[in-house]
Amino acid sequence: MTGSAGFIGSHLVEALLRLGQTVVGLDNFATGHRRNLEEVQELVGVEAWRRHRFIEADIRDPDACREACDGVEIVLHQAALGSVPRSLANPLATNATNVEGFLNMLVAARDAGVRRFVYAASSSTYGDHQALPKVEERIGRPLSPYAVSKLVNELYADVFARCYGLPSIGLRYFNIFGARQDPEGAYAAVIPRWTRAMLLGDVVTINGDGETSRDFCFVDNAVQANLLAAMCEDPAAVNQVYNVAVDDRTSLNRLFDILRAALLDCCPDVRQLRPVHGDFRPGDVRHSRADISKARRLLGYFPSHRIEEGVRAAMPWYVSRLGVAAGVR
Repeated sequence: MTGSAGFIGSHLVEALLRLGQTVVGLDNFATGHRRNLEEVQELVGVEAWRRHRFIEADIRDPDACREACDGVEIVLHQAALGSVPRSLANPLATNATNVEGFLNMLVAARDAGVRRFVYAASSSTYGDHQALPKVEERIGRPLSPYAVSKLVNELYADVFARCYGLPSIGLRYFNIFGARQDPEGAYAAVIPRWTRAMLLGDVVTINGDGETSRDFCFVDNAVQANLLAAMCEDPAAVNQVYNVAVDDRTSLNRLFDILRAALLDCCPDVRQLRPVHGDFRPGDVRHSRADISKARRLLGYFPSHRIEEGVRAAMPWYVSRLGVAAGVR
């Protein structure tokens, strides 16, 4: 598994070890963290952790990719430089990791005789296509270098299936959130960033009027989709891309209310918080909602958490990590 020290990757490592699997992880800690792996080690215990081997390396290194794929049956490729703003600021870095690194992994998986290649795709692939909900077969023009890189991933995976017989499944993630999602830095996702700000009493800034909406998807749903994609036996389900979401739409204004309500019990002062509004963010789409009927039909995917349930499940983690600085007990 690539990106194993990252947010989604570490949840996959945890789930696989709990299921008795042997896991080879690869990460360069560009966006992942050692603390994520340490947390997984503590949660699964010593015996399960012995079935985990970690390679500290970069997917831009073909030799590292070959080492990670050696003797592996299934690749779960999670490594990427995420974030639309990051890609606008540094398109070369985004391309090097997300396109060249992805190609390195495909070649390594092909040469190692990997049985299936499951990879993290992105809802950004829908670009300027306006129709809702988003259906896998209809996309628009990319709106950022990041979106281009994720579209290229899908094209390369399709070509490797056609030319080399490497079976693959792409999972178009829609705004995944949950424990271990980094709240720090300029490119932090909205839910951890806002939760941190609320706990610390900082300003929460909403880009635009707050009516921009997203299909927020709890990380347990993404783990479920990966496991289903890895193990499904229906030939019609392979060499496809799937939306991974909940088929819902939550505005940023509503998200603020959900997060504030979830924190009230441990931090009553958040009741007084009000957001401020800034400019719309370049490269962002206005609305996003996924049709998940294809994943339901072919993979058996049924999301276990909607946004309120996911926020309630994730909030204790954020409070335990960030609440000390905010004086929360």
